[in-house]
Amino acid sequence: MISRRRFLEVGGVTAGTSLALNPLLASTRAQRNDDSSLPPSLARLKSRKGEASPITCEERNERQERARKLMSENSLDAILLMEGTSLKYFTGIRWWGGERLFAFVLPAKGAAFYVCPAFEEGRAREQIANAPEGERPEVRVWQEDESPYQLIAGGLRECGLTTGKLGIEETVRFVFAEGIVKVAPQVHVASATPVTAGCRLIKSPHEIALMRLAAHVTLAAYGAVYQALHPGMTRQDAGNLIDAAYRQQGFPGEASIEVDEYTAFPHGSATLQVLREDSIVMIDDGCTVEGYQSDITRTFVLGKASDKMKHVFDIVHRAQSAALAAARPGIEAGSVDTAARKVITDAGYGPDYKYFPHRVGHGMGMDGHEWPYLVRGNTLKLQPHMTFSDEPGIYIRGEFGIRLEDDMRITENGAELFTPQSPSLEEPFGKVA
Repeated sequence: MISRRRFLEVGGVTAGTSLALNPLLASTRAQRNDDSSLPPSLARLKSRKGEASPITCEERNERQERARKLMSENSLDAILLMEGTSLKYFTGIRWWGGERLFAFVLPAKGAAFYVCPAFEEGRAREQIANAPEGERPEVRVWQEDESPYQLIAGGLRECGLTTGKLGIEETVRFVFAEGIVKVAPQVHVASATPVTAGCRLIKSPHEIALMRLAAHVTLAAYGAVYQALHPGMTRQDAGNLIDAAYRQQGFPGEASIEVDEYTAFPHGSATLQVLREDSIVMIDDGCTVEGYQSDITRTFVLGKASDKMKHVFDIVHRAQSAALAAARPGIEAGSVDTAARKVITDAGYGPDYKYFPHRVGHGMGMDGHEWPYLVRGNTLKLQPHMTFSDEPGIYIRGEFGIRLEDDMRITENGAELFTPQSPSLEEPFGKVA
């Protein structure tokens, strides 16, 4: 899947244009399985797939039991999930279904059940076999001329939920929620977010290990690509190198690359961009390790940085450190944003959102952006093992932008970054041997 940032990049320059400008990169792309064509810094990267262990069925069973506990605490009698991250989180099932309803219903008490298109039953049972219900799953199938909503209503009735409260996961399309309401008008439909977010925002040691590995893989990819960049490359050329760096390490990933004045666009521009001597470059995004995400940004100069760039980098670096120092259990999520924003405003890049136009961080996990958010007004109290991005920035339209982003977890009495902070614009990954 192409992220919104990479969409701008591939939309702004075709692969043909990019590769025509740099035939060496065309060869790199064509010989994906031959690292002899890669720049030395990329060829040195090794696969790290052996360091990642998948989430187990037992872990997913524990998640379902935690969900049942949260249902009771939030007066929900069941939750309904469809295709998407929460379905993968609780069952391990990766589904795509378009307009046909495939659903997983987890009651607070009693057995879970699935509702599935009849012609998809084989595909569904293959995956359900590895879910917590896999030994004796209850799968209710519907033919093309039948109503899946009646099957959901019937399943709820058999669980004793004729007038109960059904939590629907937030990404379920309105057309599906509406269909359930029509056939089960006595069932009160509510949000399942207190349960899904309540489970997902606190990470297990296994989840944190996967996220830490993803962050390390991303930083290694960026560092290798940094050594291979040179004036004359397009950002698509740089993107091809990023792709190769991730392939070398054994995980899927991508990056948005912005150059010079376009670094002042926080999520990029579709304009064709070419690296020059002394260009300022911003690389952002991450990779996926066993379903868990990284999200890292590095900003650097290919040559000599101006004094103004160095000054702004120092401010952003201090803001990132201030956010890290502020983050700890028991404080409000919004106060982390306040700590970083104060550094930037006090340095003359205010007021408010003028030069730092986005929140300082977002929750992370199986989705690159998920709850909770480090944003003004969020009074949610931080807890140990929540995970976030820490990404302050200053963006000066028409000149340049600088953002530094590392991934952060809340510890028992503070916070830690998964990766070292960038030391400078001219040595963004430290001194290279």
